[in-house]
Amino acid sequence: MPLFSAVTVEQVKSLLKKHLEGFKPETECVDLISAYNRVLAEDIFSPEDIPGFNRSTVDGFAVKAVDTFGGSEAMPALLTLVGEIGMGERPNIKLSSGEAAKIPTGGMLPEGSDAVVMLEYTQLLDDVTLCVERPVAPGENVVAAGEDMKKGEIVFRRGHTLRPQDLGALAALGIWEVRVAKPPVISVISTGNEVKPPDQSIRLGEVRDINTYSICGQVKKWGGVPLPLGIVKDDFQELSDAVKSAVEKSDAVLLSGGSSVGSRDHTVKVIESLGKPGVLAHGLSVKPGKPTVVAVVGGTPIIGLPGHPVSAMVIFEIIARPMISMMLGRDEDYGSAKIFARMSRNVASAAGRQDYIRVKLERRGEEVWAVPVLGKSGLISTMVESCGLAHIPPHKQGVAQGEMVEVELY
Repeated sequence: MPLFSAVTVEQVKSLLKKHLEGFKPETECVDLISAYNRVLAEDIFSPEDIPGFNRSTVDGFAVKAVDTFGGSEAMPALLTLVGEIGMGERPNIKLSSGEAAKIPTGGMLPEGSDAVVMLEYTQLLDDVTLCVERPVAPGENVVAAGEDMKKGEIVFRRGHTLRPQDLGALAALGIWEVRVAKPPVISVISTGNEVKPPDQSIRLGEVRDINTYSICGQVKKWGGVPLPLGIVKDDFQELSDAVKSAVEKSDAVLLSGGSSVGSRDHTVKVIESLGKPGVLAHGLSVKPGKPTVVAVVGGTPIIGLPGHPVSAMVIFEIIARPMISMMLGRDEDYGSAKIFARMSRNVASAAGRQDYIRVKLERRGEEVWAVPVLGKSGLISTMVESCGLAHIPPHKQGVAQGEMVEVELY
């Protein structure tokens, strides 16, 4: 394959999706606390109505709504108080016309009632005479049985990523464990003779390994299990052994560095030597991150990320993040939070190339503005200072100051 016959991001995602069609994640049952941020492996149906009874949403008095019609401070509706409902108890009271029962927030409405008057709109004339100074409509201040969730309805579909509120909903249904997809194991390898671990001192000309840690963090953030395999030198055999081992022990491999066209950049040759189908694309029509390698060996995806930390993180967001979602069985665009903002300055771009501009956001009056964080793709500080990527689509040759741009938040 000719080097840098650049393809689009969508083409690469389509190729990966095709090769991952047969991938089925293993599943496991976990308790609700452990289920946070995990991906459901099966549909969940409500086994019962929630709530299972008509429930008051306020402290007050259960009534027949019709008995309160016309009530006001000047001419209150007079009702007879026939009892009080305890919290967590099934009422043994049945209201007749003109009667009321005291009820706490969350209490079960007695038979015959259809609304609750808030405590502050009532007064007691004596022990049994209740003045209602504001009318209520049927169903007011009441959650009806099954209003939250109905028995038999689907609550969550397979592929849904569980959020805190979802755990609460499952608990309400009496579901204390769920079947979820096991997270894919993603091997992470850094390459380069000049790259050293962060716990070692470095000499002039050497740099500390940034990519292992930033990429492992991204893998973990988006639902994978990172497997850091350390730093590999620019040596064909050493890299070949490392990648072969990674393919055998993980579901995907992220390899940073060695994807350009230098004399010691072995990534493409190593991948092609390991098996079919091999390299699917070498070069993306994006900036930063053009010298990206996307490959599959024996069913295992391999992404050769650029060595520059910014480029590696950007390519992860636009290629590896969707790949992990595909492997988990959820929507490939999961986690994509986008807003529109006005660009604070003119930014040039080459036609036919997707540009991702690091930006921070500022509120100016009633509008949000995207302020570019300028710097080369080797400067990790530009990722630290920014909060998202402004997208310049391939059909444009830049954006003008004040023009609206789409910003994908980290």
